Amino acid sequence: MRPECLFALFTPLSSLTGVGPKIAPLAAKAAGGEMVRDLAFHLPSGLVDRRYRPTIGEAEIGRLCTIEARVERHQAGGAGRPYKVQLSDDTGFLTLLFFKPNTRYLTERLPEGAIRVVSGEISERFGERQMIHPSRILNPEDPDLAIVFEPIYRSVAGLAHRTLARICAGAAQKAQGLPEWLDPNLLAREDWLDFGGALERAHAPQGEEDISPCAPARRRLAYDELFARQVALQLSGAARRRTPGRAIVPSHIYTDALLKALPYQPTRAQLRAFEEIGTDMAASTPMLRLLQGDVGSGKTLVAAWSMARTAEAGMQSALMAPTEILARQHYQGLAPLMAQIGLRLEILTGKDKVAHKRTVLEGLANGSIHAICGTQALFQQGVAFHELGLVVVDEQHRFGVADRRRLIDKGFAPHVLAMSATPIPRTLAMAVYGDLDVSRLDEKPPGRAPIKTVALSLERFDEVVEAARRAIEKDDRVFWVCPLVEESEKLDVSAATERFGDLSAHFGHSVRLIHGRMSVSEKDAAMDDFRSGLAKILVATTVIEVGVDVPEASVMVIEHAERFGLAQLHQLRGRVGRGDKTGHCLLLYANPLTDLGARRIAKLRETEDGFAIAEEDFKLRGGGDLLGLRQSGIPAFKLADAALHADLLAIAQRDARVLVEADPGLISPRGKATRVALHLFDQVDPEVFLGTG
Repeated sequence: MRPECLFALFTPLSSLTGVGPKIAPLAAKAAGGEMVRDLAFHLPSGLVDRRYRPTIGEAEIGRLCTIEARVERHQAGGAGRPYKVQLSDDTGFLTLLFFKPNTRYLTERLPEGAIRVVSGEISERFGERQMIHPSRILNPEDPDLAIVFEPIYRSVAGLAHRTLARICAGAAQKAQGLPEWLDPNLLAREDWLDFGGALERAHAPQGEEDISPCAPARRRLAYDELFARQVALQLSGAARRRTPGRAIVPSHIYTDALLKALPYQPTRAQLRAFEEIGTDMAASTPMLRLLQGDVGSGKTLVAAWSMARTAEAGMQSALMAPTEILARQHYQGLAPLMAQIGLRLEILTGKDKVAHKRTVLEGLANGSIHAICGTQALFQQGVAFHELGLVVVDEQHRFGVADRRRLIDKGFAPHVLAMSATPIPRTLAMAVYGDLDVSRLDEKPPGRAPIKTVALSLERFDEVVEAARRAIEKDDRVFWVCPLVEESEKLDVSAATERFGDLSAHFGHSVRLIHGRMSVSEKDAAMDDFRSGLAKILVATTVIEVGVDVPEASVMVIEHAERFGLAQLHQLRGRVGRGDKTGHCLLLYANPLTDLGARRIAKLRETEDGFAIAEEDFKLRGGGDLLGLRQSGIPAFKLADAALHADLLAIAQRDARVLVEADPGLISPRGKATRVALHLFDQVDPEVFLGTG
C-alpha cells in the first residue's frame, strides 16, 4: 500500500490548480508522466536572468534587459508589416514589434500614457532601438517583478514556459512534510535541506549555479533517487539469498567433453566465467549472474558450458532470445556441438509447425530434451519442463520483468544467466545492477582478425560504392547502415529507403532493405536472403545492431557516423569480421565534423575494446543518455546522473547495504521512512531483476 503522505504526489495532474483538460495532456507530455510526482521531478534545464534593468539609452544591444518606460503610441501594421508600440523614458525611445498580434490584447495591456515594464532582447535597426515580442509586459506594481530569476523547462508546443514553471512549482509543494529517510550524519555533513525543501529550491533557482547538477539541492535529490534504487537492489539480493535453490554438483562428464570437442582453446576470460558460473550453480541458492561480453567475445560458448553443467545434474536448460532470427542463430551454432557430446538441443518459436511443436513439447515434458532455444514461445501456456534447472536470457534488456519471470516460473528456482552484448561502464553497472554478480568477457577468441576502421567524408560516396563492389566480387557481404527510415526536414541525412534505391541502381537484385517499420516476415525474408548469399548488400537501420551473426559479412558502412553514439557505432562495427575474413568498417561523416563527432570517430579507430569505448562514451555523453538508454532498456534516472553523481552513488550503495543489513524488514523509524522513498521512486517491487524492476 502506498503511504498516505504520498497520496497528493500520486494524484492526476488535473488536481493541480490551473491544470485543466487542455493543459493536463501537454504537461504530462513535457514531464513524461501523468502524476503530480512526474511534474515535481521535471526540473528546470535553464534560467532567464532578468536582473539587468537599464534605461533605454543605456541598454546593451543583444542583451536581455528589463526596461520601465511610458507607452507613447500604437501603430497598426498590415501588408506584412509588424504592429508597433512606441515607449519612451528620459533617455530615448524603444519600439516594441509584434507579428500577427492580438491588437485588442495589446491595447488593453499597453494603454497609451501608462507606465509599463517590458523584458526582452534589445536590437537596433536604422538607428531605432527595438524589442521583438517582449517576453514580459507588467505593471510596475506587479508582484512578478520580484521574480528576477525565471526557470526554463523542457516544454512542448502549446504549453507556455511560464505556465509550465508555475505548475511545476505547485507540484513541488506537494512533497512537503515527508519523513526523513537519509542518515542524519550525511545530512549534517552535506548541509542538505529536507527532500521537500530541496525540491522547492530546485524549482526556484536564484542563479546559474542552482541549475547545475552539482548544486546542493540537486545533489540531495540525486542522492535520494540513487539511495532508493540501491536499497531496492539490496532487498532483492537479500531475498534471493534466502530463496532455496537446487545445487548442481558437477560430474564434469559433459563440460569436459564440450571443451575437448572445441577446435580452439577458450580465452582466459571464458575460463574465468566457467569458474564463476560453476561456483554459483554449486551453491544452495539460485544463481543470478550477468554475463557481459563485447561483440564476438564468445558468450555463446559460456552459455553452452552452463547448459552442459546443468545436464550433468539431470536438469534442463532454456535459452530465450528476443527474436526468431537470434533464436535460430543460437540453435544452429549450438546444436552440432551439443549433439557431439550426447546432448539433445531443440528449438521452439511461434512459427514452428504443429508436428514439430508437439514433438518438442513431449521431449521437454519427459526430459529427453536436455536444452531448448527459443523466443517468448518458451513461456507460453502448454510448455512444461521435466526439470528446468537453468534459464539463459540473451539480450536480457529486451525482455520485460514479467516475461523473464514467466519462464523462470516454469522451474523450481532455476539458476539464471543473463547475457548482454552491450558493455556497461563500471559506474553505471553499479547504479543499475548494484551487487549483482557480473562476469566480463574482455578478450576475443583466437583467430579473430582486427577490424580495419576508416573514416571518410560523405563526399567520397562513389569510392565507398566501389569498395562495396570489390567486396561483393570476393563473395563477401556488406552491411550498409543509415540512421533514418525516411527523409526528415530537421536532419539532413540519407534515408535507408532512398539509399536502397541508389544501391539497387548500382547492384541490381543483390540488395535488400530492413528497418523497424517492416513486418517480422519481411525482415526475416530479407535477413535470410542476406545470410544465404542470395543478397550481397543489406541496407538497414540500427535494427541489425545487436546479435545478428553473418560470418561472410566483411564490410560495414555507417552513414552519418557523427550522429551515432560511440557505443552504438562499436556495436554496429561488431557485426563484421566474425568469420575468417578481415573486417572493414567505413565511417561516413558529413562536413563540417563537430569536435564531439571527431572524438568519437578517433576513439573508435584507436581501439576495439568495448569496455574502454563504453567508458569513453560515458565521459562524452554522461549517464543520462548513455548507450541510448531508452533503447537498451537500462532504466533512466529522473533526478540523478550516474556520471555526474558518481561520488554520491558510491555513498548510496554503502549506506543502503548498512541499512538493509541492520534492518532487513525496514521496520525501524528510518526503515519506515525509507519505504516512503521506495514508493516515491517506484522501487517498491522486491523483484528487482537485473536492474529493470
